[in-house]
Amino acid sequence: MDTLTHALSGALLARATAPRDSAPRSLPRRVAGGFFACAAPDLDFVVGFVGPVEYLAHHRGVTHSLILLPFWALVFSWLLAKILREPRGWRALYGVTALGLALHIAGDVITSYGTMVLAPFSDWRAQIGTTFIIDLWFSGIIVAGLAGSAILQRSRWPAVAASAVLVAYVGFQYLQREKAIGFGEQYARAQGLKSATVAVHPRPVSPFNWAVFVSDDYMHRFAHVNLIREEPRAYRPGDGFIAMLDSVYQPLPAVRWETRTRYGEGAAKLLAQEAWNSPAMSVYRWFADQPAFDGMNAGSTCAWFVDLRFYTPGRDTPPFRYGACRDRPGEAWRLVPP
Repeated sequence: MDTLTHALSGALLARATAPRDSAPRSLPRRVAGGFFACAAPDLDFVVGFVGPVEYLAHHRGVTHSLILLPFWALVFSWLLAKILREPRGWRALYGVTALGLALHIAGDVITSYGTMVLAPFSDWRAQIGTTFIIDLWFSGIIVAGLAGSAILQRSRWPAVAASAVLVAYVGFQYLQREKAIGFGEQYARAQGLKSATVAVHPRPVSPFNWAVFVSDDYMHRFAHVNLIREEPRAYRPGDGFIAMLDSVYQPLPAVRWETRTRYGEGAAKLLAQEAWNSPAMSVYRWFADQPAFDGMNAGSTCAWFVDLRFYTPGRDTPPFRYGACRDRPGEAWRLVPP
């Protein structure tokens, strides 16, 4: 989830859970505390300055840990009490800070990236995959709740109602996810792909837009679908960026299945497999859910890979594209970041 949406959701939850007998002057500090606390875990972006490999290995790690949440709540409530000049000290903000941190973790778990909720004791990544990382409907519900709270300042019900709608919206997205999985399983059966696995990932613009993957050990078959669309939506120049993104997702009867191999074809395949299985690619192997071969450079000394989980038509360059390179046969492979 983008950091601004995290922060706004923290403010919404802080208002929704405010005690009815809260002092009027304490409410703005509480809402501000929820806003900053729910954004705080994304401070781990600083690991990106160390290097892109470190970012893969540690983003959504210890700052997103349920195990470390009580510790982070103590740290951030103390800091926020100083920044917001809370007269009652950190104890007055500890509860809302803990709620904000927990909400941030939940907001990331519903995306497809993966969140290490048991760090530092486990690098297992929880991911439900109901919600695209930037969901304007999701963010709009939050903004509407905050706007209602600003108008009805003495009532927490606009924030409570918006929070309930938000939970219902994610539940609705989960139902769409199940429909997309069913469509992928139906395709796998029709093609006789008994050993294939089905995965789906949410896509932008609409909760009905999904990427469906049917994958085996050598190939990914995938389609971009809209679960309720009856007619293909053509894009014409001038329709706008949102329309361009949305036009890719086709009605179920009209979907076009694409294929990408894990290691390429022909003479490049063995070299790509060697590069993929080398120690240099260990972090990327751990990270990538739908890895696919993305070509070799001149001289065939570098094999490049992408994670199709993040492939969104309309983007100029794919994110998280990494390669393994060596100067001559027999040398150890080295990881090359984007």
